[in-house]
Amino acid sequence: MELSLDKTVVIYNPEIEGSQAVAQQISQKFENAKAFALSSMPDDASFAIVVGGDGTLLKCARKYSALEIPILGFNMGRLGFLAQAMPDEIDYVVNKIKSNDFRIEKRIMLKCPTTGAVALNDMVIRGATFSRTSTLNLYINGIKLCSYLADGLIISTPTGSTAYALSAGGPIISPNIECFIVVPICPHTLNARPIVVPSSEYIKITTMDSPKDFQITADGQDARIIKKEICVEKYEKYAKLLLLNNDGSHFYDILREKLHWGVAPNK
Repeated sequence: MELSLDKTVVIYNPEIEGSQAVAQQISQKFENAKAFALSSMPDDASFAIVVGGDGTLLKCARKYSALEIPILGFNMGRLGFLAQAMPDEIDYVVNKIKSNDFRIEKRIMLKCPTTGAVALNDMVIRGATFSRTSTLNLYINGIKLCSYLADGLIISTPTGSTAYALSAGGPIISPNIECFIVVPICPHTLNARPIVVPSSEYIKITTMDSPKDFQITADGQDARIIKKEICVEKYEKYAKLLLLNNDGSHFYDILREKLHWGVAPNK
């Protein structure tokens, strides 16, 4: 797959120690490439390399999905589930990119029409009064499905199924499946279970609580207050993740490596 490197940018998170130095080192490998702090991401780019943790990559994905710019991550955080490489692999990664030995995966995203916020991983909905549980009514395409008495709801993409939704008891979904997962957070009824719905469905959440205010957070970063009801749907744009063609780059390989999936107990 052809990729224009004419306007390569390298985005780093200055809050992560050493990320600027790594970004500068990467930018020197590409002609005319420049390094930018996370707070000053440029619009004029053909390809973005992100140096930081998953949070850094998620913020870049929200911006660059609208511009249809592919991104690749170097992990300098903790888990780094979305990142493709470590800082000591710069030469290897650059050679892969310049020889077109990669693929670009399109990942579905979420959008809240009320606020315009978008998310690659998930949107988390809670009542405005955080000190107590909320009664949250879930509607799918206008049809009421259930009422949750819970601390909140997670609406996740398959990409986000390995993040907060997994910690709350949701299933892991392969990212090539276009669907959403709705997962209650600490529900107070035993029959409250996660549900997987097609990405074409329109999700609405209301409450009978007082006040009828919600907080909705996109990817754990962009938090906003909404009154009366919240709607969530598929974003019209896709995040474009550049993935290297090498052993261990498949989703299932990453599951095994990062989450220690299916590791037999020691004897």
